[in-house]
Amino acid sequence: MSRFFRGGDDSSTDSSSEEEEVYTSEEEEEKVQAEDESSSEEESDEEESDEESSSDEEEGAKKKGASRFLQSDDESEEEEEEQSDDEATTKVKSAKDKRFDELESTISQIQNGQKINDWSLIANEFDKLNRQVVKLQDGSKAPKSYIKAIADLEDFMNETLAKQKVTPKKMNATNARGLNAVKQRIRKNNKEYQTQIDAYRKDADAFMESDDEVAAPKVVSKVRFEAPVVSAEQQEEDDKGFSTVDSRGKVVQYTPESILKHLRAIIESRGKKNTDRLEQIKVMETLNKVVPITPYQKIRVLQTLISARFDLGAGGAAQMPLDQWKAAERDLASLLEILEKEKDHVVVEGAEEWDDDDKLPTIPEGEKYLKVPGSVVSLIERLDDELTRSLQAIDPHTSEYIDRLTDEGSLYNTIFRGLLYYEHLRKDASLEVPQESLNRIIQRRLDHVYYKPAQVVKILEENAWKQVSAEADSEITSRSQSGDAGKLINILSNYLFENSEGIIRARAMLCQIYFLALHDEYYKSRDLMLTSHLQETIANFDIATQILYNRTLVQVGLCAFRKGLVYDAQNTLQEICGSGRQKELLAQGVMIQRYSQVTPEQERLEKQRQLPFHMHINLELLECVYLTCSMLLEIPLLAQTGSSPDVKKRIISKTYRRMLEYHERQIFTGPPENTRDHVMQASKALAAGEWKKATDFIHSIKIWDLMPNTEGIKTMLAKQIQEEGLRTYLFTYAPFYDTLAIATLSSMFELDSRKVSAVVSKMISHEELAAALDQVTETVIFRKGVELSRLQSLALTLSDKASSLIETNERTLEQKTQGSANAFSRKDNRGGGQRGGGQRGGRGGARTGGNPQRQAGGTQFTGGALGNAVRG
Repeated sequence: MSRFFRGGDDSSTDSSSEEEEVYTSEEEEEKVQAEDESSSEEESDEEESDEESSSDEEEGAKKKGASRFLQSDDESEEEEEEQSDDEATTKVKSAKDKRFDELESTISQIQNGQKINDWSLIANEFDKLNRQVVKLQDGSKAPKSYIKAIADLEDFMNETLAKQKVTPKKMNATNARGLNAVKQRIRKNNKEYQTQIDAYRKDADAFMESDDEVAAPKVVSKVRFEAPVVSAEQQEEDDKGFSTVDSRGKVVQYTPESILKHLRAIIESRGKKNTDRLEQIKVMETLNKVVPITPYQKIRVLQTLISARFDLGAGGAAQMPLDQWKAAERDLASLLEILEKEKDHVVVEGAEEWDDDDKLPTIPEGEKYLKVPGSVVSLIERLDDELTRSLQAIDPHTSEYIDRLTDEGSLYNTIFRGLLYYEHLRKDASLEVPQESLNRIIQRRLDHVYYKPAQVVKILEENAWKQVSAEADSEITSRSQSGDAGKLINILSNYLFENSEGIIRARAMLCQIYFLALHDEYYKSRDLMLTSHLQETIANFDIATQILYNRTLVQVGLCAFRKGLVYDAQNTLQEICGSGRQKELLAQGVMIQRYSQVTPEQERLEKQRQLPFHMHINLELLECVYLTCSMLLEIPLLAQTGSSPDVKKRIISKTYRRMLEYHERQIFTGPPENTRDHVMQASKALAAGEWKKATDFIHSIKIWDLMPNTEGIKTMLAKQIQEEGLRTYLFTYAPFYDTLAIATLSSMFELDSRKVSAVVSKMISHEELAAALDQVTETVIFRKGVELSRLQSLALTLSDKASSLIETNERTLEQKTQGSANAFSRKDNRGGGQRGGGQRGGRGGARTGGNPQRQAGGTQFTGGALGNAVRG
């Protein structure tokens, strides 16, 4: 019988208690054994623990009877103990630690919002951040992570606002509200921590590493053994007993005798697959520090090192890393310094390569120099090209672009020192240094100064002369001429014009013209442009020179506009602005055409041709100037053709006409929003005779502030609008006047009476106005009966069109018959001819008919009655 059916006597209870003791003792032994095993295996996987737990559960399930229930009670107690133990081990964070964690989490959310430009998220998290930091402040000092976050956020906000000013694409409404909210709050908030923010911006690393603030305690989840920080001196001392080995495990020794061998091995491995370029650079940097090292070895190492650094930027889209560019610039400066000191060592193209790596070369007998093969000008050109590629890849609306642009000053100094070195080499005819090398480096120097204002060029020249010794001087541009930028450009351009040909000669002329136009010397720049005849041959040059030609043409047009020469400015800008491809022609952006099929290679080349942002010409200003000039010329012309139908219609600017027609077709016209709207509404007001309103529209364009002497430009435009308004008024209302007093026109357009008389006299002399000027009474007397009636003008128009139709038909017939006299005779000579008579062949012989007066050449079409009427 089972024990469950026994009575409740003492024997049963004793036996059951004994069984309970047996089971509990067994379970305790199993538990102790499991704990011993877990303590011996500290880093066991979770899967093993899961398997152990599952096996325990299976064993418990197999047990039956009272032990099962007893075991469940013990297991519940064990689980409670384990839970309490887990809570004791995980609960190590204080309230302050949790607040620091919340602060870090909020900062990371703000950084994520910056990456995706989500200002709504940033605004919410910024408010949350300010609430959290109140509980963590120690007096007036805030946590450093908070200072870093708000300083970086303010910088990011300023960059975003700067982009919004120049980018036509606008934010959505939610994002814009978030940006405005952050803008209003952050400046007020940052004033409280301005001292800490200034310290952070001065030196971020030192600020974050300083001990002013007690760092927040961190929860250590795992113990990690980190290597101690070792200084460079200590590292060198520790490495004294060790040697450098190569990939095969052989010891590599860098000695003065092995430098040339190492260089040859590096040169031979360049360009091969699986070549570690950075490792090669480190090897050459080590070779450069070997002591003692001869000047020849130093020159060879620096040449190879600079070329290896340039290899890092090789490829179509990759640009050279910034640190490598700066290192290459320093190495090139060191190379020039060595060449300036060691006068008997020269780097020239075409020198013989030294093949014996075991011994160093010496100066041959009868010669003064030890020639090292190489080209300094090629290294300078590559350094310049890499800077341009780097500027093309950087967003121009960030502070990074400005920082990168500061490297242009050091590059200009290197170009200048290279020019002095080549001048020194050219003094000795035995070296046979080609003139082309000197021309190339002068062209690079000219490319860096032709588009800059005279004040900037003067600063560049002063800094360049400070880098060289006081005894050094240039034969081409002496030290005394460095202060005058105009004279410097003129000397460099004339030197290249006399000593070069082809592309370099053309680019020198264009650079000089550009500089003259930039500094308001219009007539000189115009005369140079016309005498160069480049407009006839520019299509034969390379694309970079064509881009420079387009830029120069635009600059000449802007110069003419600043001088008040509206017709010249419009005529000059017509070729570029009339095409609608200004951005592409000036290399300031790639035009995305709808149906164009551009290969990736063509697109890559097009992007490589783009100019850096600091060299751009403002396209909005260019469009504004072009449309304003077109308005001042087209509106009087439209008035003239409208009042005098007999005047042959001509179009000055098709682009402007299309814009004007589109603007007139609009049913509702709101207030002007952009430059184009301002010019179109000014045109409408000027055509209606409201010259004051037109002047207000033109003056309200904000782009004029980008031009020098803004007030002078606006005064000139107001004067031009007054004169063209007077011409438009006379063209429009001349048929309605018999006489018109000069004083009336003077008061109407607020012009001097002499100016009004001059404008009217010019119109009369050019036969634009059928009138006479009475100087005694100071009146304009209009002649009547000179204008044709509407019917007469339409008849003349019909006559012109009929004449053009006849000419077109005759040309078409001439092309089809190819001028043969027997155009209408049949091949079998049995008949044929022309309607209305003509030649007939066959039995009847010759017979004439129709028009007896025949024309030579076989084209006998006369146009019929309409043609006779037109000719009569």
